[in-house]
Amino acid sequence: MSDKDLTKSIESPFNVKVTRRDFIKASAGTVACVSLSSMFFGCGSSSGSASVVANYPIDSTVVKTDERMISFSYPSDLGESPNGGEALKMEELRQIQDYDKLGYGQWKYLDRPLPIVERIDIMPDDYDPELVDKEAKLLNFFAMTDIHLTDKEAPNQFIDLQRSNSASSSNTSIYSGVMLYTPQTFDAAIQTANALHQQDPFDFFISLGDVSNTGMYNEVRWYIDIIDGKVIIPSSGAHFGDDTVDFQKPFKAAGLDKSIPFYQTLGNHDHFLIGSFPVHENGLAETFTSDTVWSAPNELLIPDLATFPNLININNIHNQTYQHYYQGVIDGTSPFGNVINFGEVEDFSYPPQIVADPDRRFLGRVDWIQEFLTTTTSSPKGHGFNLVASNSNFYLVPDAEKAGFACYSFLPKSDVPLKVIVLDDTQREDDGSYNIHGHGFLDATRWAWLQAELADGQENDQLMIIACHIPIAVSGIGTELEWWLSDEDPNARIDNACTITELVTKLQDTPNLLMWIAGHRHFNTIKAFVSPDANQPEKGFWQVETSSLRDFPQQFRTFEIFMNSDYSISIEAVNVDIAVKEGTPAATSRKYAIATQQIIRNDLKPNFKNYQTYYGRDLGPADPTRPRDGDPLNPDSGTTDPSIQHVDLQDIPYHASYNARLFKQLSPAMKAKMQALFPTL
Repeated sequence: MSDKDLTKSIESPFNVKVTRRDFIKASAGTVACVSLSSMFFGCGSSSGSASVVANYPIDSTVVKTDERMISFSYPSDLGESPNGGEALKMEELRQIQDYDKLGYGQWKYLDRPLPIVERIDIMPDDYDPELVDKEAKLLNFFAMTDIHLTDKEAPNQFIDLQRSNSASSSNTSIYSGVMLYTPQTFDAAIQTANALHQQDPFDFFISLGDVSNTGMYNEVRWYIDIIDGKVIIPSSGAHFGDDTVDFQKPFKAAGLDKSIPFYQTLGNHDHFLIGSFPVHENGLAETFTSDTVWSAPNELLIPDLATFPNLININNIHNQTYQHYYQGVIDGTSPFGNVINFGEVEDFSYPPQIVADPDRRFLGRVDWIQEFLTTTTSSPKGHGFNLVASNSNFYLVPDAEKAGFACYSFLPKSDVPLKVIVLDDTQREDDGSYNIHGHGFLDATRWAWLQAELADGQENDQLMIIACHIPIAVSGIGTELEWWLSDEDPNARIDNACTITELVTKLQDTPNLLMWIAGHRHFNTIKAFVSPDANQPEKGFWQVETSSLRDFPQQFRTFEIFMNSDYSISIEAVNVDIAVKEGTPAATSRKYAIATQQIIRNDLKPNFKNYQTYYGRDLGPADPTRPRDGDPLNPDSGTTDPSIQHVDLQDIPYHASYNARLFKQLSPAMKAKMQALFPTL
């Protein structure tokens, strides 16, 4: 991009000429709030109210995927666009203006249900679900995750790496068109949940982390204020386009139904730069509120197999021997969200400038938690973090860790012996690793706390659900999503307190555990952890993942837990599409999400292999519950997981959803407890 183009982008909002000197001068001070909306709302990201502000209703039909599915074209020829034209290449993903003429993002509803698959993987071999009826509903809740509310105008993104770096071209987390509409999409999702609540009331809502894309104050405020039903200003800096461009215009959020309790989990994107790198440890804090778009080399996100399984090194961002690229921002004046201020550093005579915004400041885990404790009007106050210090096992937490401790538990219903354990299983900021911080992790404190919570649940005859951000035993070693191998990281200063084998063994030794629910990977995968002892099937448990609200399929998930006629438990886990209304920003977001999947073709139904060795080294199992075989160097080796299943629908070319009824055997003691509570089944 030339300097002329950059100047043009500065001129366009007000139709007057602004010199670079004047622009830089204006952006350096407190006059960052220069838009009309700032006169109404002030400099805050989502406070106050205006005389006239939009709101965006959802569609009148609100159902789950077991009643209706979305269908769109998915050509088998990768060189063909959905309407038969020449397909866009991955590095052309940002050419949103071409989507319509090539047929990208066009979809329709089909009254075609996605079946609810009966799963008895962890039940006794002779179990017959056809002989069992659902008798009593114990709990009904929904989970949303990986919302990734994104300040698309922030100076410290990795937007251009998706174009300039072939190793990152499939990484839609750093750029895709959906980043334009994340607040409006979340608002529509909340409205969809509210409508379902009117049909069949929910007992609570739990968010499984990654509410923000990179832990900025304004991103977190958008999240909380959308739930609280406030006016949202979905722009930042100069607020260009906030009176002309739909994704920039302020809007009134509907808010979560006040009768639905809401609980929060911490995700890696909530306290790491773009979910990947510690901010203060790497001197990155000043980049959040800078008035200069930063640069990065392609090498930053190119995996280095020589250091496997530590493939990425944040220090490469400072390596000036590499070619650096300004990473760009979204142009708020462009209806298609054009990327500006990007390209090779050598092509610019001076660094590209933007209007700085103090509301882009990085929070960090302590201040992030405080936002939920002190600034929200929905219930319960604190959204679970108010329960951290009153938890009976909080004595295990050292004083130095208390302010940032994000684990707690709660009982959703007083008459049902079921405890939800909310677990922070993200990496620590001070762990020393230079690698991407997307791994599962428990430090010594969290591991001790979790073991105590599980023991208490067993002793008190409580069913248990673990709710956290990162799933376990489903990601291959080297994916940056697996259980962290701290022993293999030469820079690690803190150990992962348990191996994946030790963790799974402890969970299997907790027969009252029903399931582990998580987000993080943006998939709808369900995995069975079968008991290691066929004579004790109650030691088995389920893991249920929920996909992201950012990327396709943009779904959340409902959970209905039933006591069956034989005193087993069944869990109906069902995906929900956001009920977007035609012509709204959320409908455009769905269009762009589908278009992104049509162009990028990411595998949204993966089944990673378990290997005996990784490039000749024994690093232990990725999944301790299935056999290990071969090495990635031999593409025909490795064992996949037979419990990870998917349903193909003949009349729907592509989908990434999975609904299931999951059966769970109770221990003799827990069965007796439930028989006493529900004697008339």
